[in-house]
Amino acid sequence: MRVRKRLCGVLVVFLFIQLLLLPVAEVRANAGPPNISAESAALIDVASGRILYSKNGDKKMRIASLTKTMTAIVAIEMGQLKDEVTVPPEAVGVEGSSIYLKKNEKLTLEELLYGLMLRSGNDAAVTVATHVGGSVPGFVYLMNEKAALIGMTHTNFTNPHGLDDSNMHYSTAEDMALLSAYALRNPVFRQIVSTKVKDISWEGEEYNRRLLNKNKLLHLYNGADGVKTGYTKLAKRCLASSATRDGRQLAAITLNAPDDWNDSAEMLDWGFRHFAMKEFVQYGETIQPEPAVTLKEGVQLVTTNAFRYPLKPEEIPDVTKRMVMSESVVTEKMNGQIIGFLQFHFRDQMIGQVPLKVQVDTPTWANTNEDTGADFWQQFWNLMAGGLFRA
Repeated sequence: MRVRKRLCGVLVVFLFIQLLLLPVAEVRANAGPPNISAESAALIDVASGRILYSKNGDKKMRIASLTKTMTAIVAIEMGQLKDEVTVPPEAVGVEGSSIYLKKNEKLTLEELLYGLMLRSGNDAAVTVATHVGGSVPGFVYLMNEKAALIGMTHTNFTNPHGLDDSNMHYSTAEDMALLSAYALRNPVFRQIVSTKVKDISWEGEEYNRRLLNKNKLLHLYNGADGVKTGYTKLAKRCLASSATRDGRQLAAITLNAPDDWNDSAEMLDWGFRHFAMKEFVQYGETIQPEPAVTLKEGVQLVTTNAFRYPLKPEEIPDVTKRMVMSESVVTEKMNGQIIGFLQFHFRDQMIGQVPLKVQVDTPTWANTNEDTGADFWQQFWNLMAGGLFRA
């Protein structure tokens, strides 16, 4: 009897544990979008530029100091990091966050960029803008020009710092995600925004400025490596964040987010959990042509780069590929030329294309010297002397 009771007890516990586990597995398999506080948000895969998640992502919003992402990348691309920059009078005492620049103080552009991105110095923003653009309006023109080139179609900048000076300074979460991904592909920008502590010069003082990055996510989230905090009375709390895990980098934008740190962590977790990079072709892979294309003997088509794209497992069958060629007959005279593309489509949208290069198979005995005939006979006689004529 006791043995039977013990067996029954063990069975009940076992079944109870199984019942507890089943709902957890079901929730993970059918997990919905992130539950976040932000009024507007977007999540992007940095390498591909695919928007993985959006909440009111195309709504025009104030973006506060997330503006400085654009200020920084324009300065990095158009300025010289080692340039000595003199602080102009108009930069001194700008309201809001500051690194306490003094009139006519000299710093390098690189030092100013650390002050801009780690401590969100509005005085640094004006100094950078004046140096790179010749004036603040001149630099703002460059900012909007870059926004158009990136594809930020719902964005307009009126200043380099993001202070609430006009209803005409705005962007969207999706546009800012595109900007963050673009900037994070730049190694200088990536190094700056992932830095937790930086010392820069402080002219006239006995010690350097010590800059502590305001982005707490660098300490709170595993793999966090950027990007920028932001706050004004009208924009409320804004955050651009990024993280890299297993070689994949995601970036998240939250605008007017009372719980921004947790919002970002939730979004990044969701993106890493539900999307994986699917490789469709490798670099140098031989591609079989479509029936309408004829390859002469000894000629093949190879890819000039790989193509990978972030997808949910259930989305993979929705990716199709097609070959677009400029020639219907491919001969050895086209060796080394790009004559077409292998295009990839996800549902009704093209997500990428890989150039196809003509490659001619070369016999193992041949080489690239012009006097191929002489080289052939030299190899022939060497072979004969070392083989057939040996006693």
